[in-house]
Amino acid sequence: MEPRDLSANSPYVPGRGIEEVARELGLDPDDLVKLSSNENPHGPSPDAVAAVESAAPDLDVYPTTSHADLTERLASKWDVAPEQVWVSPGADGAIDYLHRAMLDPGDEILVPEPGFAYYSMSARYVHGGSSSYGLSKDDDFAQSADGLLDAYDGERVVYLTSPHNPTGSEFPREELVSLLDAVEDHTLVVVDEAYGEYAEQPSAVGLLDGRDGPDNLAVLRTFSKAYGLAGLRIGYGVVPEAWADAYARVNTPFAANELACRAALAALDDDGHVEKSVESARWAREYLYENLDAPTWESAGNFVLAEVGDASAVADACQREGVIVRDCSSFGLPACIRISCGSEEQTKRAVETLNRVLAEATA
Repeated sequence: MEPRDLSANSPYVPGRGIEEVARELGLDPDDLVKLSSNENPHGPSPDAVAAVESAAPDLDVYPTTSHADLTERLASKWDVAPEQVWVSPGADGAIDYLHRAMLDPGDEILVPEPGFAYYSMSARYVHGGSSSYGLSKDDDFAQSADGLLDAYDGERVVYLTSPHNPTGSEFPREELVSLLDAVEDHTLVVVDEAYGEYAEQPSAVGLLDGRDGPDNLAVLRTFSKAYGLAGLRIGYGVVPEAWADAYARVNTPFAANELACRAALAALDDDGHVEKSVESARWAREYLYENLDAPTWESAGNFVLAEVGDASAVADACQREGVIVRDCSSFGLPACIRISCGSEEQTKRAVETLNRVLAEATA
């Protein structure tokens, strides 16, 4: 007895955790700085923590009320109908829901390369296929409708990530409108805005304007980044009103848990925490651009991509000195590392460590 052939799916490679690295290198976890997973250095909103503590005694109750409350709150935030909001366990869960709703066996999706591996993994779980369109380092990873359409071949679902991970580039709003008009009628365009709060460009959700909006656009959002709730796995998709009721047929029962829903509700009301998180990330990006002794790309996310030569060697050397950054070899960028935007102290330490490692590598 064995599982079906899963060889087409490479395991997802997350950023390394503090405890894991500390054990491996024999270091004190308190002496490590983790800037490998694009987490919020300010943590969650204190209001979200209080909401979790308040809800903890009621964990014997299914999250029906909190789920409905969060759906209504998000619908109000984005000025859409509640049926258009698909609350999920992280944005990953919304990807699964969209594939359950859209893909028949053999249907294809189109994804950016480099990009988030789970788009393709999820499609294969429902017996779909995947192809890719490239974002070029030589073109500073620029995103455009024409660049995507050059690879487009009528796929059922097309993904674009804005801001893009790991490069930080954006898909301009006017280019998205052109793309929605250019793809075939059966193609769904999914805009992954996991890092949307850090960008100055308005969300693509604004295009989903009732029945007059496009019926081939869905937008993914998450509470993992700017809201600091990565450990609770809570996100959502916003979909066209015309087919929003498919959610009830593809949703996993009670997948978004009570604590996550309550924390997300509280976090949505703490604008100050999100503003602080965004301002901090913008400061850190500028500091990295100006002070890191390596070429960088401008980013609209809470991270910066840098070209360092041998990414694995540089990342390993930094780890030994207590700074964890992301080796981007798993993204197909073996010369690049991704540095998450930390606090002021963390960011300065990361730059000092990286510059020392880079200098020693070229000595």
